Order: sequence, then structure tokens, then C-alpha cells
Amino acid sequence: MLDVAVIEDPAAAEVSLDPVRTRLLAELSEPGSATMLAAKVGLPRQKVNYHLKTLERYGLVELVEERRKGNVTERIMRATAASFVISPVALSAVAPDPSRAPDQLSARWMLAVASQLVRDVGRLITGAAKARQKVATFAIDGEVRFASAADRAAFARELAETVIALVGKYHAEGAEGGRDHRVVVAVHPSITRGSGDTGATTSASKEQ
Repeated sequence: MLDVAVIEDPAAAEVSLDPVRTRLLAELSEPGSATMLAAKVGLPRQKVNYHLKTLERYGLVELVEERRKGNVTERIMRATAASFVISPVALSAVAPDPSRAPDQLSARWMLAVASQLVRDVGRLITGAAKARQKVATFAIDGEVRFASAADRAAFARELAETVIALVGKYHAEGAEGGRDHRVVVAVHPSITRGSGDTGATTSASKEQ
């Protein structure tokens, strides 16, 4: 089982978003049968089996083993990943494009950049999995508390200057055998997990 799988097929994305199938995917982090799942989700076994076949058709669950019980063969299924990410590729016609309105201070532009990141890394993961190779990536995730808006602005300027200096130092335009890499750096207000207040805004997040 993969830690994270990327869904690029629009039909698979639609299938995965069904509430019942989402619940089944969550339950199938551990192998289970239609009978076992029916008791957990409160649905008839036949209905659960129908949803499992649909998920299997799109590669979201897989057969682990078959167990014979009397005259019945029980199929033990498992999700193909512990979690799933739907790539913007699945909505390519309406996927955000950061080049339309680049604005470093726009929350929506940040979202477009993040969407592009999911799309690109998703494609890299898919390609690397087929080639049985690893993807060379690096990420930093952390938090910083600013005493004031002025400090936040100063941090953003210094961060931008530092990144520009690093890019200038290591960028080798004509390097034979070199490979281009994308650098994405983002700063946004933290959200308190589990607070239930997903719509809260701050002075730094009221971009429209």
C-alpha cells in the first residue's frame, strides 16, 4: 500500500468523492471483505460489494486474497493507498493557471501555485512509480509567529532576497546534463486544526 496516491483520471476522481466510497476507502486502510464492511458502514452487503467493484475498476482498491467459506468465496480487499490526492489534472479544463495573474501577495495566486505543485509532483510520482524510480524532491514545513505585520513584511522581503541569491548562485543555465527544478516558497496564516472554524479570516488573509 502506498502512503499517498494521486488521482488524475476524472472518472476515478468522481468515484472517489462519493461519500459511501470515501468511507469504504478509509475503512480499507486495513484489509476487509464486503461482509465485514457492511457491518461497519450499516449498508447491505450487496450494496457494499457494488461500491467495492466500482472502486476496484478505477484502481482505488485491490484484491488481497480470496477466502473460501462453504460455497462462498470471500474477496478480501484493501485500499491501494492510505490517502489520496485528486490532481488538478482531473479538472484540466478549469485548473488554475498561476501565469494568468502573478501576484505574490494574492492568496488566490498562492492557491494556483499550490495547485500546479500538486499537478506536477503528482505526475512525477506517477511516472516514477511506473519506472520504479524515486523522485528527487525536498520540502520544508514549519511555523513562525510574527510580532507585527511589519515583521511579517520584513521576513517576506528577506526570504525573497535569500531565495533569489541562492537561485543565482546555483542556477547553471547551460549545464550539459543538468535538469531544471521548480522552487516554491509560501507563507500563509496558520489554521488551528480541529477548531472547526475553517472560515476564520485575519488581517493577512482577507484577499479577494
